[in-house]
Amino acid sequence: MPETASSINPFSTIESIRELRESLISDYINGKREDFLRQHTQLLDHYFLEQFASSKVGPEIGIIQNPFAIVALGGYGRGEQCIHSDVDLLILFQKKVPRAADGLIKEVVYPLWDLGLEVGYAIRSLKECIRLAGKDFEVLTSLLDARFVCGMSQAYTELVSEIRESLIQKKSDDLIHWLFDRNEDRHLHFGDSSYLLEPNLKDGQGGLRDYHTMLWLARILSNLKEPRDLEYEGYVTHEEFQTLQRAISFIWRVRNLLHHLTRRKCDQLYFEHQTQVADLLKFKPVNGLQPVEQFLGILHGHMEFIKQQHRMFLHDLGLIRKFRPERRTSKSSKIKDLLVDKGTLNFTSSKKIIKSPELLMEIFHESARLKVPLGGEAKRLVREFSYLIDDDFRNSPRVVKAFEKVLQIQVPEFNVLDDMLSTGFLENFIPEMASISNRIQYDDYHVYPVDRHSLKTVHTVKSFNASPDILLADLYMELKKKKLLLWAALLHDIGKGDPSGGHAVRGAEMVRKILRVKGLPSKDIDTIVFLVRLHLFFVEIATRRDIQDEETALFCANEIKDAERLKMLYLLSAADSMSTGPKAWNDWTSTLLRDLFLKVLTTLEKGELATREALNTIERKRAEISEWIAAEKEANELDNLFNMMSPRYLLYTSPMEIKDHVRLYQGLENADFVWEIATEHESDTRRVTVCAKDRPGLFSKIAGVFTLNGLNILDVQVFTWRNNIALDIFKVEPPTDHIFESEKWDRAEKNLAHALSGELNLGKALDKRTSVYRSKRPAALGRPHHVIVDNETSSFFTIIDVFTYDFPGLLFLITDALFRCKLDVWVAKIGTKIDQVVDVFYVRDFDGQKVDSPEQVSEIKNTILDVLSA
Repeated sequence: MPETASSINPFSTIESIRELRESLISDYINGKREDFLRQHTQLLDHYFLEQFASSKVGPEIGIIQNPFAIVALGGYGRGEQCIHSDVDLLILFQKKVPRAADGLIKEVVYPLWDLGLEVGYAIRSLKECIRLAGKDFEVLTSLLDARFVCGMSQAYTELVSEIRESLIQKKSDDLIHWLFDRNEDRHLHFGDSSYLLEPNLKDGQGGLRDYHTMLWLARILSNLKEPRDLEYEGYVTHEEFQTLQRAISFIWRVRNLLHHLTRRKCDQLYFEHQTQVADLLKFKPVNGLQPVEQFLGILHGHMEFIKQQHRMFLHDLGLIRKFRPERRTSKSSKIKDLLVDKGTLNFTSSKKIIKSPELLMEIFHESARLKVPLGGEAKRLVREFSYLIDDDFRNSPRVVKAFEKVLQIQVPEFNVLDDMLSTGFLENFIPEMASISNRIQYDDYHVYPVDRHSLKTVHTVKSFNASPDILLADLYMELKKKKLLLWAALLHDIGKGDPSGGHAVRGAEMVRKILRVKGLPSKDIDTIVFLVRLHLFFVEIATRRDIQDEETALFCANEIKDAERLKMLYLLSAADSMSTGPKAWNDWTSTLLRDLFLKVLTTLEKGELATREALNTIERKRAEISEWIAAEKEANELDNLFNMMSPRYLLYTSPMEIKDHVRLYQGLENADFVWEIATEHESDTRRVTVCAKDRPGLFSKIAGVFTLNGLNILDVQVFTWRNNIALDIFKVEPPTDHIFESEKWDRAEKNLAHALSGELNLGKALDKRTSVYRSKRPAALGRPHHVIVDNETSSFFTIIDVFTYDFPGLLFLITDALFRCKLDVWVAKIGTKIDQVVDVFYVRDFDGQKVDSPEQVSEIKNTILDVLSA
């Protein structure tokens, strides 16, 4: 039987403490001890007892004349001593603090510092403690966790008595108010850990501090002694307390493993540590899910429970209403078995639910209509009576209609769907939702679990009615059947319950079955299924295809066919991206998506006229440019230059831009290149126009120079005039330091000149930076590299899609590989897929032809994969 902390004999040397502690931690990490927090706390208790008993300073102080005690505070006081948590102490003297007290600190604290433990201590008299606690609620809160360790217990007992009688009983309202405000500030600062992919285990919403706040409030109000008294005092039910303890125990386990891995106090579960924690917890791959995805799903589930329990705790105590009062209203429910009481919506009686199960839906409908949240007891009853939600309930026209009302009503103050999810109602009403509950997609792209993302997407769609984006607002307000879009928003990722891929198509099939049994009209179902099936289509086309190419708009129009569906698909695509995370939605993505939408809408509305209009556009530009040429001194030369420009260039380039490009060309003379940098304020990007004498590998060298200078390329258009002049137009993210931006561009310009002249070996310059970064990438991101060579989509170009993960130098490596395959890049789309980086290149061979022979296609794939895998 393993030795427990209570059986440890007193020890006399610091080395024996170190050995005992290391053995305890090792056994715990290897799964040989479970009750680590208690045993670790007891180990420290034994140390202080031994130090107190063998103290040389203690007798000098005179413990009889001036009783003192060593008191544990914070996590140590609560018996929650994690591996690298601080050890917080109070050396409490009943009377004045003697001068010899510093010697006691040297005896007791210094050895722990030598062990590498962070020890925080305070030496105070009883009177000083009471005075400071009365002035500073931070001090008073810390004393709520005070626990006697050793010394004279009467000093500790008197402290506890004075704190309760002199401070807590007299200042309880002020203290509770302060705790509540600090709680909200903490949530605002650290975020909702039950949602975030890198949660803060301690301070985030749903973290340990929410649990501690419940304990502190219960101690203030009910003089709580032990956590289990939460149940005995009626704050939680027996089942809730058991679930709460399981959740807290799991988070403590994760926190300790995180301390072990980082070798320090650490509460943020960073991406780089998540796979390691999952391995230590012995998760194994199951049904296509990675161990880390299973681990994070369970963790988020526990943190969500703590968050909801904390919310109900505050509601039940009336604290939210007390300190965040709403205007008095005369709101009342239309449903006789529901009532609004003290700002929350509740059932009049649990018996009414058994008699009328539809009340389980009606209470959510009324919550949305009245904009009043469910009370804590109402949430408990919804969970308790969920067994009444059977097929007859799920498919009842009355229930389905009420659910659609909930979908459509906007409630800015809270999200009714969140309450449906947290009480288990949503999974019971749509059982297929269970497969995406707390489902984590392990990448640095998706911020939220799949179920939370789905609810957030619904919320985002509804917020479009007040969006500052006029196009989004107008399109949403013009929709005749908003509920179809909202159904699609809720169910668009339902297919992700199966991790095998193709979730959009699989989800569309599931949605058809779900909505058919709920009795929706066939025409409505067809529209919702269409939106779910194509919810990735619009973003993928916008970020992976040349949206200036008329063929792209025609392809989209042929796929979508209907203008009303196009508008809904655009709104769903925008909401989905906005609700995924900052890497999915930014000014650049927004601009691409909007431009593609407008082009496809024009094509749908004008049909074949769009092609004729393109030809007319070129002719109009010819006429406008001809007038300008005639007014210039070098008219003949400019006229010849105009004839060198390709129809593709003339179609996609405005007359003003053509004039700018001509002036740039005139400045080229004998130089290898000239460039111009312009700011595009709408998308907060830089447009870099490079005019150069064309040569093989030009694009690759420019890309390498940008990478060398930390400039992130978003999009590229490459034009080659018939006089062998290359015009490469890059859209680039601006440097992070705008103050020194001009210096950055000057350095990049010199680098490019040296690269083109052969003085700078870009491969070597980038190699070190690339290899260092790639070695730091989390292993879970290393999905297999994938290359697709597409000769079907475009009539004029071969399109190469490269799926990989991002790192500095990636674009240079790929374009250099394309150059070695004797390919010219004409268009490049540098972006992301929903769950992976994808770079897209429109290419032709050096003779200007598509690359369609099997041998060439195989060579391209192998060459790119070789550089990615190196």
